[in-house]
Amino acid sequence: MSEKVVFSQLSRKFIDENDATPAEAQQVVYYSLAIGHHLGVIDCLEAALTCPWDEYLAWIATLEAGSEARRKMEGVPKYGEIVIDINHVPMLANAFDKARAAQTSQQQEWSTMLLSMLHDIHQENAIYLMVRRLRD
Repeated sequence: MSEKVVFSQLSRKFIDENDATPAEAQQVVYYSLAIGHHLGVIDCLEAALTCPWDEYLAWIATLEAGSEARRKMEGVPKYGEIVIDINHVPMLANAFDKARAAQTSQQQEWSTMLLSMLHDIHQENAIYLMVRRLRD
């Protein structure tokens, strides 16, 4: 049995409906998309980064011990999944950027990919990441 950690990124949102939305109501639809899942909003997530379990643990161990960023990323082993949203971007971006100097080339590649995803969230606040531990 192999284990891995998958970072899935929000790729799009849509409302589950069969009828076309009248133009007059389109602003309500946009507002509903912005606030979340109250009107049948469906999030579509796509896998953007996959790490073997043991290598994920070694990667997050490069973050400063006791730091908020490390505690956040340790939520995956503790809870099985975490969500990374706009509120976590500055903290995680700074921590992973700082840790790159002590990382292996593979870890640096993952950090670069994660930093790119964090940049996407910074540019579009509705984007988020779901990070999950998966067992095959």
